[in-house]
Amino acid sequence: MDRARKLALVSLLFDMVYSAYHIIFGITTSSWWFFTIGIYYAILSIVRFVLFRHKGEKRFVLRFTGIMLMVLSVSLVGTVILAFVKDRGTEFHLIIMLAIAVYAFTKITLATIKWIKARKSKSAELITLRNISFADAFVSIFSLQRSMLVSFEGMTEIEIRIMNVATGSAVCVIVFLLGLNLLQQKI
Repeated sequence: MDRARKLALVSLLFDMVYSAYHIIFGITTSSWWFFTIGIYYAILSIVRFVLFRHKGEKRFVLRFTGIMLMVLSVSLVGTVILAFVKDRGTEFHLIIMLAIAVYAFTKITLATIKWIKARKSKSAELITLRNISFADAFVSIFSLQRSMLVSFEGMTEIEIRIMNVATGSAVCVIVFLLGLNLLQQKI
């Protein structure tokens, strides 16, 4: 359990820095996408922080995190609409795209490992951390996909928009279900 808490603390610190970077970059470049993703990670950081502060209050942690993930899923709908209407993605150099891909796939791999370890656990903390990790990882995959579609040739503008809406909608539903899963836990 201590190792899981340490890893979650590192994730919290990383999310705070990642959030600040996106908010600042979004403001300086007038990019609503970066700004909203920064806000998403700021809220995710708050959720992780609350998880650390309320160690003994299992029911509160599950309910709070579940509700916050459901709220975040609704706010992600705005980014999906934004991806379709205004901002189709940011084009990056191949090296940066590779770094983003490694980052996103590392997150999904770590989240999957946490899920495997926590699937039989009755620990509210482990279950909550698992769901937060998946919410974090799926948004990273969505961001990666948006950037990849505009960084590499092969798709038309409308195809890119359709892919962004399809992937973004799936991520919204998944994050909502992760929150609902926490609300339904009987611990």
